[in-house]
Amino acid sequence: MRGYISYFKAELKAGLQYKTAALSGLTTQFFWGIIFALVYTSFYKHTTIQDINLKELMDYVWLNQAFFALIYIGINDETIINSIKDGTVAYELLRPYDLYTWWYVKLVAKRYALVLLRCVPIVIFACFLPVPYNLSLPFSIFTFLMFLLTMFLGTILVTTINMIVTSLAFFTNENRGISSIIYTIADLLEGSQIPLPLLSGVILIIASFTPFRFIEDLPFRLYSGHIDITTGFKDISIELIWIIGFFIIGKLILKKALSKVSIQGG
Repeated sequence: MRGYISYFKAELKAGLQYKTAALSGLTTQFFWGIIFALVYTSFYKHTTIQDINLKELMDYVWLNQAFFALIYIGINDETIINSIKDGTVAYELLRPYDLYTWWYVKLVAKRYALVLLRCVPIVIFACFLPVPYNLSLPFSIFTFLMFLLTMFLGTILVTTINMIVTSLAFFTNENRGISSIIYTIADLLEGSQIPLPLLSGVILIIASFTPFRFIEDLPFRLYSGHIDITTGFKDISIELIWIIGFFIIGKLILKKALSKVSIQGG
């Protein structure tokens, strides 16, 4: 366990060195946050939506931008995929650690490195915007604590999904097709493009039965008080089941893949 913790710290420290990329990402999140805030504010002036009020929606928008790198499902590590394609994964197999856990730690560290460089400036900026474009304070201390818990669980969940997609690269020459399909569907159903309360009909029904809504929709709506604490605890229980299920599936896929790996050359 100590080795994995040390590896996490090393990867986190390495990720924090890319300040130029972080500045670029920070500018992007600022831009899209302002655009979404203006669009939704204008939209609310000409319609009546009962499912979520404008204040709760602004919290949703700015939390999405602040924690984008933590919960965006499309973030992956190309070095892992490339090691599978070019065979350098053989070096990983010679080392005395569990490959699944090693890669898992690397993916989580990358997400936290990215979010640590962007989160605080965006939150501060959003809090000082004029009403109604600003990020409000948490609904209560209890919902804020649940928000932190569900953000952590959301990171665990999204990484288990990443690991499944990564492991599938052992069975294909190019995994971009599979990953693009999965990530596009997940991006919609987790509320990244359009907050789930604004969806309706079949899409909303489908989204409510998928694990993707736990990644960002649940924590963001807990923060604003749109989801009450009792419902939050129920959703967390369901989320834990999804995490365990995806963890087992990912481990089995990787184990199956490694059992068929053939290393050629010397």
